[in-house]
Amino acid sequence: MLDPAELVSTPAPGRACGACTLCCKVYDVPAVESVAGEWCRHAKPGRGCGIHATRPGHCRAFHCLWMTESWLGPEWKPDKAKMVLSLDPTTRFLHVQVDPSQPAVWRREPYYGQLKRWAVASLPQRRHVLVFVNHSATVVLPDRDVPLGVFLPGDRLVARERMTPNGVVLDVEKRAVT
Repeated sequence: MLDPAELVSTPAPGRACGACTLCCKVYDVPAVESVAGEWCRHAKPGRGCGIHATRPGHCRAFHCLWMTESWLGPEWKPDKAKMVLSLDPTTRFLHVQVDPSQPAVWRREPYYGQLKRWAVASLPQRRHVLVFVNHSATVVLPDRDVPLGVFLPGDRLVARERMTPNGVVLDVEKRAVT
């Protein structure tokens, strides 16, 4: 597994976290004993990080997609969208980490329609859109959403095409780490 601290991303021109601290709530960060779904004890919601100058490399290296991709509109800034977008460095799957205090926000527009469009565009590259509420994952497919249950680091998503009378359908399942 790749260490996020080894991946350095650069913010797009004009992008800054500002008051946004949602990444401090939706991810596990073992270096500061932070658990997904709970605010990091160092986070100052709406103000930033209380240990910004000495924060761990994991936090220092991370930038959400809104920060790095200028084509994402202002509606995708995490503190507005209530979700953080990132690309898995290994699979290149789009990960959508949802604020657990608003677990259904990803199903609202304009978000849900865009997630469906990204699901369609990702299929030719055999990539997928995974929505997480804490560690519970759902795969967004062009024709339906498939709950996977708890999806932990090391678990794999397996996808197979199946021919039906209406055309090709994609079946997905989780393969847990053994």
